[in-house]
Amino acid sequence: MPAATGAHVFRNAIVTVEAVQYANQVTKARLVPDTPIQTVRTLVPDGVVQDVDSTVWTFEMSGLQINGTGGLAKALRDAAGTEVDVTLQLKAGTGQPTATFTIIALAPEFGGEQGSYLTQEMTFPVVGAPVFGTSA
Repeated sequence: MPAATGAHVFRNAIVTVEAVQYANQVTKARLVPDTPIQTVRTLVPDGVVQDVDSTVWTFEMSGLQINGTGGLAKALRDAAGTEVDVTLQLKAGTGQPTATFTIIALAPEFGGEQGSYLTQEMTFPVVGAPVFGTSA
């Protein structure tokens, strides 16, 4: 069997929030689907009943906590509670996989431990489902 092609090392990605590029502040960006499956097994040998529910998405993002002008933490704090548009592109350039979606902005952490970089880790609810495509 030949080696797989098309595998990505996640670097040189693009993350935009409200059309502003923040990849230089982000260390992790991923969409996570949650599809609940309900299974009931009855007393007969082939008695399995299943229901697959609708997928709900979340967006996980980590990175530097930059609270000043141009900082993602400041932008999220200013937009907390509102819907913001996000684009995640796995690699810079044309013809690359993209996901465009809307999240509910949440206020990020503020502060940290003495002597260390201020960071933030957040999980945002996605409104509806992402739209997957290819960069132009």
